[in-house]
Amino acid sequence: MSKALYRKYRSKTLDEVVGQKHVTDILSNALKQNKISHSYLLTGPRGVGKTSIARILAYEINKLPYDEDATNLDIIEIDAASNNGVEDVRDLRERVQTAPVSAAKKIYIIDEVHMLSKPAFNALLKTLEEPPEHVVFILATTDVDKLPATIISRTQRFSFRPISVPDAVKHLRYIADTEKIKITDDALTLIAEQGDGSFRDSISLLDQLSSLTGDNQEITDELIEASIGLAPKKTIDKIISAVNEHVKLLDDSFNNGMNGVVLSKQLTIRVRDLIVEQPQLLPLLDTLLDVTKSAQPNLKLLSVLGTATAPKQSVKTVALSAPVMELTATIAELEKKAEVEKPKETKATKKPKAQNGKFDWNGVVKYIRENHVALHSVISKCNYEIDGDQLTIYAGNKFYKKKLDDTKYSPLIYKALEENGVYGLTIHTVPTAPAPKDSQAASVAVIMGGGEEVSLETS
Repeated sequence: MSKALYRKYRSKTLDEVVGQKHVTDILSNALKQNKISHSYLLTGPRGVGKTSIARILAYEINKLPYDEDATNLDIIEIDAASNNGVEDVRDLRERVQTAPVSAAKKIYIIDEVHMLSKPAFNALLKTLEEPPEHVVFILATTDVDKLPATIISRTQRFSFRPISVPDAVKHLRYIADTEKIKITDDALTLIAEQGDGSFRDSISLLDQLSSLTGDNQEITDELIEASIGLAPKKTIDKIISAVNEHVKLLDDSFNNGMNGVVLSKQLTIRVRDLIVEQPQLLPLLDTLLDVTKSAQPNLKLLSVLGTATAPKQSVKTVALSAPVMELTATIAELEKKAEVEKPKETKATKKPKAQNGKFDWNGVVKYIRENHVALHSVISKCNYEIDGDQLTIYAGNKFYKKKLDDTKYSPLIYKALEENGVYGLTIHTVPTAPAPKDSQAASVAVIMGGGEEVSLETS
């Protein structure tokens, strides 16, 4: 049975580790000076070398030759995902008291340590703080935010970085040449981009693609795009160019079966690469990140790119539109200026696509109240505005906006709209209250630095 490439080319020494020099240099110097800590914490994204370095470090501490296929009784690996209970840790606490069999240190590598339960962390805490002299802990995790601060403070922490595309391409080229895999540089770059900073994912994809071609056939970026369902790079570049012209190409892409989520991720990568040369694409990059959260990603992507193609209007506040010398203007003067600059509504404004031609916000809120109580506690406090095919929900504060944007709740809002006969709207949430409609109130709000319009009825 052939060995997976990511295992075959796993680093055997600290010098072989790629892309983590800021970690390996410190560890190498510490080993040379025989400065061994009782506990290490390796954090960072998946597939960047945490487990490999943990194993190498364990063998280096014990001054043993590294052999991935061999088993050493004094180097124990524990998967916290499947051994995360308090009883597992209590068993570990008893075993650490036993002296090493043959090595200088008994080393415990605990992978995905964030998966331990809270009682398990509490049970581990004392042992981690004052372990026996012959024990070293090496903890690894992809989610350091889930670790208690008390655990982190008792370790030497090393933060791993995502692998850069150039570093990934260089290493992939070495593997491809060694394995006699014919592949273009563009194809390697595409593989590295799809790896998203993970060496393991990139090498696994190269391994998968190597079986698609014959002995004399070369792997190209076109072959990769066809194999894993990516849009051709030429299409991505055309869409970027079309942002300033038209979005018909995007619509055609959907008709050809391309997925909005996959397409938006590809566009995000490409726009990110172009941002230095074309900084005007920065707002587009920001909005592309919202596509994957949408219940209707194809429509969201169409809206995002359609908005990017729309003529940009210069919107000025009353205060900013006034000359510097008029900062002492009276409210009456500001009101007059606001009235002059108030944009005129046109008859061409699009209406929401509702079956009865009307948009019933109260009906939407009522449906949510009857079916989703937790969401209703937020949505009932919000205001809204309709502008063409966009529904703007004014959450009033950042906390409510975060709730509405949560992937748990945003699909429920779309569902409530559909149940009230409204389709095709794009939802945009704002963490503030709507601006006052009254021009004098708007002028006062500008002077006071903001505010919310309140309706007072006299009996």
